[in-house]
Amino acid sequence: MSGSLFAYSATAEPGPHDADRATADAFGRIADDVLSQRTDALVEDQAGHRNSGHAGHNSSKTRLSDQLKKDEAAAIQSLKSRKTRLAELGEAYTDADTTVAVDKATVVGGKATVQVTEHTTLTYKKVRGDEPANTDFKTKYELTLTSKKGGAWELTSIKSQDSGVVAVNEPVAAKVATVNDDGNQYPDGTPASTKYPAPAKPKAMTGGAYDYAAMAKYAEKYWSSYNPAYRKFSGAGGDCTNFISQALKAGGWTPVPGSSSDYRNWWYDGTRQSDSWVGVNEWAWFTLSNQRAANLANVYQADVGDIVQVDFNKDGSKDHSMMVTYRSGAGMPYLTYHSTNTYRKSLASIIASYPNARYFAYRT
Repeated sequence: MSGSLFAYSATAEPGPHDADRATADAFGRIADDVLSQRTDALVEDQAGHRNSGHAGHNSSKTRLSDQLKKDEAAAIQSLKSRKTRLAELGEAYTDADTTVAVDKATVVGGKATVQVTEHTTLTYKKVRGDEPANTDFKTKYELTLTSKKGGAWELTSIKSQDSGVVAVNEPVAAKVATVNDDGNQYPDGTPASTKYPAPAKPKAMTGGAYDYAAMAKYAEKYWSSYNPAYRKFSGAGGDCTNFISQALKAGGWTPVPGSSSDYRNWWYDGTRQSDSWVGVNEWAWFTLSNQRAANLANVYQADVGDIVQVDFNKDGSKDHSMMVTYRSGAGMPYLTYHSTNTYRKSLASIIASYPNARYFAYRT
């Protein structure tokens, strides 16, 4: 990862310029190496295990700054602790595959800034037998590197660019902006217990007003992409609630027209939408005030088509929305969502990442 391979980018003209292809690919391998090590920390130790996509990756090839070495060592220990918490809830992973694509690499004055997208697949261990085959997620990172003597590059930082729930292999919870209370009263709902297992709360999956299978099918079709029929809000506060609104509409939720700022309305018309279509809190207020859904007492009671929301820092403002698209016989909901784009992530792994957050569950 050092030497002549980087000579051009480290010594070229001082103005900003895109890295050449070979250098950009090498930056990608650096990110791949670091992120693969994080992923591997979650995989169950077993004889002969090797990361299926990285049988030959070697961390010694990646040169890290002294501070980043310490940060990554702490990250690995944090993820190993997360693996232990998941095992206590009956979840483990038997294999993993992490790949990294470079979206943009810019070099200026001996400094490089690299935007990458990570795609990771974790294979669920069949602890009880009916776990999904795997969970997938895509997340974006920004790397910064500094050129060193002889043309080598040193990785100085790697930071997530997503605003939603952290990926299961990301050790540090994302910082969430505190929202000041405006003094008004809203139908905020009742927080749900996170004690597992949950008391039985069966849901009639067929014969009602909504098609829950259609909701799940929609979410799982578009988890890593965006339906071109809708605008996306990834760069405008996150796409999570826009995504669940689309899935709910696909399953039979009907629009409620009216002022876009009145949370009692819920609609999308191609060029505009109600605040409740895209806003985490506004969606909850609409849902409860219109009796589209009711709060569940325990978050583990959520079933296919139900919605889970999280208030990460318990400041009274909900931060993220997710849909259940699969539920195991053992009572474990698996969630699919945007921001970070994720397929069938277990509720256990989310709570293991955010054990002190406040959770809400809605029976749709």
